[in-house]
Amino acid sequence: MEMAFMGLGSIFCLVSLVCNIVVLIHAFKASTGQGFMCLCIPCYSLYYMFTKFEHPKKGLVIGGSLGGSIIGNVFMRLGQPSGTGGRGGFNNM
Repeated sequence: MEMAFMGLGSIFCLVSLVCNIVVLIHAFKASTGQGFMCLCIPCYSLYYMFTKFEHPKKGLVIGGSLGGSIIGNVFMRLGQPSGTGGRGGFNNM
C-alpha cells in the first residue's frame, strides 16, 4: 500500500513542478529580474502567481501548483514505512 501512496504522491508533485515551471517561464518572459526572484525567493513565486501571472488557464495552473504540492506531500507522507513517521508513526508518541 505504501508504494501506491508514494506513486500517487510522485504524480501530484510532478504536476506541481510542471505548473511552477509554467509560472517561472512566464516570469522570465516578463523580465529577468522577476524570473530570478521567482526562482530564488519562494514567497515571491506565490506573490507573482496571484498578482502578475496572466494566462488563459491561470486558475488551473495555480490550483495545480498549490494543490499538487499539498496533496503530493500528504500522499508521500502516507507512503512512508510505518517505523519512519508514516501512518504507524503516531504510535511512538
